[in-house]
Amino acid sequence: MANQETFERVLSKKDVLALAFGAMIGWGWVVLAGSWVKTAGPLGAMLAFLLGGIMVLFVGLTYAELTSAMPKCGGEHVFTLRALGANASFLCTWSIILGYISVVAFEAVAFPTVLEYLIPGYIKGKMYAVAGYDVYFTWVLVGMVSSILITVINYFGVKPAAFLQGVLTLIIAAVGLSFFGGAVANGDVANVQPLFVDGGKGILAVAVMTPFMYVGFDVIPQAAEEINLPFKKIGQILILSVVMAVVWYIMIIYGVSLAMDANSLSASKLVTADAMKAVFFNSPIASKIMVLAGIGGIITSWNSFFVGGSRAIYSMAESKMLPEFLAKLHPKYKTPVNAVLLIGVISTLAPLLGRKMLVWLVDAGGFTIVLAYLLVVISFLVLRKKEPEMERPYKIKHGVFVGSVAAILSGACIFLYLPGAPSALVPFEWFIVLGWFVLGAIFYAWARMSYSDFGKHAEEHEENLAAQPE
Repeated sequence: MANQETFERVLSKKDVLALAFGAMIGWGWVVLAGSWVKTAGPLGAMLAFLLGGIMVLFVGLTYAELTSAMPKCGGEHVFTLRALGANASFLCTWSIILGYISVVAFEAVAFPTVLEYLIPGYIKGKMYAVAGYDVYFTWVLVGMVSSILITVINYFGVKPAAFLQGVLTLIIAAVGLSFFGGAVANGDVANVQPLFVDGGKGILAVAVMTPFMYVGFDVIPQAAEEINLPFKKIGQILILSVVMAVVWYIMIIYGVSLAMDANSLSASKLVTADAMKAVFFNSPIASKIMVLAGIGGIITSWNSFFVGGSRAIYSMAESKMLPEFLAKLHPKYKTPVNAVLLIGVISTLAPLLGRKMLVWLVDAGGFTIVLAYLLVVISFLVLRKKEPEMERPYKIKHGVFVGSVAAILSGACIFLYLPGAPSALVPFEWFIVLGWFVLGAIFYAWARMSYSDFGKHAEEHEENLAAQPE
């Protein structure tokens, strides 16, 4: 328990908002906005993101209440441990760790891939191919070096990581707002037709992508012990970050729709960058600025999930569910140093696997993240019934209704990954999920045999941590 009390509460309101919002906007909007519009039409794509946002908002409300009530490192781990016990807590936290690691690993290949838009032809020295994807020496080198830099930043404290996050998020927001303003001023409303493509089927095809686009608000509870805010404020910021992300995606989709007609969308390889170029009088500089904003999104997402993943691993280790050395905090920087280094090693080695393998990993991680969401929502409902007198600084109204809707929506989301659904996982992705849970079962059995206090954690609200910061 001593380790748990040595985190420093250093994250401000702006830091927390940047961590969550920066994680949610990421890079996907630069690459995928065009395909969303082509799949569902401008209004169809916006409606899909609104529907996905509503689902995430219901889940986010349960997170907000639980985080304000139990503001401890580990988030999902703490909630499920208190509500459902050690077994469910292990399943939930192990699931979300795969989601975090999958994003961190993928960003290590996204960064060198996107860099080619700014430095064409830098990729040299083919080494081998993985699943049909050619792996080049310079591409791997850029991915590894950038991963080491992200690891170093996170090693030296959450505050430097949050500072980087804040600066980059502001830059991305400025570029996005400039793009939207240019699209409204110089775009053509005629391009927005047809409003829908492929009716409800098109909307559903885009909607199934939205949960993964919105992943990131859950980083807030992971770092809850490092947030220097009244606990009620933590819940409010979590919900604000989700609303901001919904507005962001709808804004970008509308901007792209104004800027480019159907033929231009089909011909473009990087739609949002080309849309930026179009609304600023065909300026190639504008296009490069948008690519730079996208690179900033890669780094903000990478950084946020690095924070979330390392804290989730630390929390499990502190509960004796993973090897105890992963629960070590750095005496000076107050970071879960061994958990940070573990994720850093995985991220640094990721480019060696090639892009295709890591796309499969991200899809598998998306499934396990939604599974973790469902377990958190169930925990919310259980605690409302089991511990109605629990202090909840941010208590949502009509909790049972909100929790029930969140459970139905997140449960339905799980079915979208199953065979026969539009976004069903492919066999390789199911193999990753199965392998991850087999590895988890091995750790689970080992921890059960090795530690007599398996599953012990600060799930009880200790008085010294319950005092709200000024």
